[in-house]
Amino acid sequence: MTGSHLILYDGVCGLCNRLNRFVLKRDPAAVFQFASLQSRLGQSLLKANGLDADNLETLYVVANYGSESPVLLSKSQAAFFILKTLGGPWRVVTILGILPRRLLDWVYDLIARNRYTVFGRYQTCPIPSPEYKSRFVDI
Repeated sequence: MTGSHLILYDGVCGLCNRLNRFVLKRDPAAVFQFASLQSRLGQSLLKANGLDADNLETLYVVANYGSESPVLLSKSQAAFFILKTLGGPWRVVTILGILPRRLLDWVYDLIARNRYTVFGRYQTCPIPSPEYKSRFVDI
């Protein structure tokens, strides 16, 4: 099955969209699909997991999306999952996972609070290129 994991991202965030391009280039097996937090699917998944659908400051990965046992990962845990799944040299970064999750999520939150200032903000969610459009759910 194509897209066994779903990345939920802030569709207007420059950093999030860079992450998507990074993953797309390094995921030839198309293991990841994407949906913005602002989409109907993103909003519905957040609400179904008891999360604030208005809070767009967190990256989520729904591991095993579409299976009987999906797992919702957030913040640093989601980022490490992406890097580990991509494999190759990116897997090395996951060694930082030995640090306390509270510390890793604090760093994540610091970056999230400043992401628009540093990486910019789009007025609307960018449309993916035709070659990747099928990997984006609920556009």
